[in-house]
Formats: sequence, structure tokens, C-alpha cells
Amino acid sequence: MNTIETIQRRRSIRHFDKDFKIPKEDIDQLIKLAMLSPTSYNIQHWKFVVVDDIEKKQQLQDAAIGQVQVTEASHLILVTTDIKAWEKDMSDKWKNVPKEVGDFMSSSAREFYKEKNQLQRDEAIRSASFATQTILLAATAMGYQTGTMIGFDFDKAAEIISLPEHHIISNFVVVGKGLKEAMPRGGQLPLEKVLITDSF
Repeated sequence: MNTIETIQRRRSIRHFDKDFKIPKEDIDQLIKLAMLSPTSYNIQHWKFVVVDDIEKKQQLQDAAIGQVQVTEASHLILVTTDIKAWEKDMSDKWKNVPKEVGDFMSSSAREFYKEKNQLQRDEAIRSASFATQTILLAATAMGYQTGTMIGFDFDKAAEIISLPEHHIISNFVVVGKGLKEAMPRGGQLPLEKVLITDSF
């Protein structure tokens, strides 16, 4: 499956074979690929919570208005993001470049984001969104079906996974073996309504 086919084939699936389990090495591979997603200043805001515990899955299903894919899918991944990641471990994030380059990038990130709370949050969500799309496309290319969800009680879900301070949950991702095809796409806007040349 080439890249274009993968993008075209990726759909949000809601019904999964609850007896099917993805091997751990494939889940690890999905997370490793997600970690290659673009992120400003190489900040890497993301943390991926793979929920295996059946009781926690059930609690998260309750927090997600009872949506069955939370417990039926082979794996549930909560893509979380650290709003303050630009302050943390920056030397590790630039350890493979000359020290002067790493120092410059780390200090530049601090200057760019400090005291800009909305920008910090926006950037954290951007990073999580790129990583989520990578998981969805990689899983599709590996022959799995996926869904991404924001229909849940964010505060309740945060409590269930003991989400740390300054972190937010971007979305849920479910991965597994789909039982039903997705409904036909609702309808794409025509190209001329979304493609803008030079300015609005």
C-alpha cells in the first residue's frame, strides 16, 4: 500500500473484533513512528498512554459516553501532551548535534514560548495532532483499522489515568481489527472551496 492509498483507506471505525489482539511489538512500532512526527524546536510534547487494564478501559468507556470501540478495539491509546515540555529535557532533545547548536535551539525555544500560555497550549496540541495522524496512517499501512475520538469527558478521563499537571489529553485513538466498514464519507468540500492562492 503506497502513501496515497494509505491516506485514502484511513477511516474512523467504530466496531472492532474484541477477540483480536495486536502484538505488542506492533504497538511499540506505532509509538516509535509517532515519535518521528514533526514538532516545533524538537520539543516532543507527546506522551502516549496505552491502556491495557480492563477496568480502566471500562471507566474510560463510561467517560466516553459508552462508546463501544473504547473496550472492543484491541488497543486504546490516549495521546496526551505536555504544555510545559518546552522547559524540560531540552539538552536530551538536542544531544545528537553540536553543543552550540543544541544550546541555541534550547534557549530559542524558551524565549519563544515563555509567558505565552495560549501559544504553549496551541503548540502542544499541534504536536499531539501530528503524532495522532502518524499513528492512524501507520496503523492503516500495517493492515489495522483505527478511530480517533474527542467525544469524552476530559476531566474524568484525566482522573482515570492520573494525568500530571500541565498535561492535557488531545484525543483517544483506538486500533484493532474492524468488524464493519465505515459509512460512506459524509462529503468533501470541492477543491475550489478550500484551495486558496496567495491570500483570501
